Amino acid sequence: MDKLKKCQCEDMSEEEKIAMIGEFIEEYKNKEGSLIQVLHIAQTIYGHLPINIQKIIADGLDKSLSEVSGVVSFYSFFSTVPRGKYTIRVCLGTACYVRGGKKILDKLEEILGIGIGETTEDKKFTLEVMRCIGACGLAPAISINDTVYKQVNPDKLSEILENY
Repeated sequence: MDKLKKCQCEDMSEEEKIAMIGEFIEEYKNKEGSLIQVLHIAQTIYGHLPINIQKIIADGLDKSLSEVSGVVSFYSFFSTVPRGKYTIRVCLGTACYVRGGKKILDKLEEILGIGIGETTEDKKFTLEVMRCIGACGLAPAISINDTVYKQVNPDKLSEILENY
């Protein structure tokens, strides 16, 4: 796991990424319930989980491709398409929605030129929605990766995005 923390994965070649995923598969191969852990590691290394990576994981863990694909498609954390460096999540929980969350989402779609679940062409931003960010008293809120922005309004969005 320490190797993963130090990984400059975006600078690695395709072959190096696959080899690194293979090393983690070997490490977790005989551990009960390791599939989700390996998928998480592989997505961290590769950036997403296309079918060829799912097949490598299935073969390495001696599981069927349908089992691996089923887990990938079930959990919203996993993505089968490339994601941006920064994931923007707009809260559309009740408090955020009532206080303008939908307007924030609409403005982000306009600014970024993408829809929900899409990634900008430069692979910088991915746009998602979430049901509750836990900042109801300071709604509406968005998060960009691990940073939460509270009391956001559409006019603040360009300023927030400039930091990225």
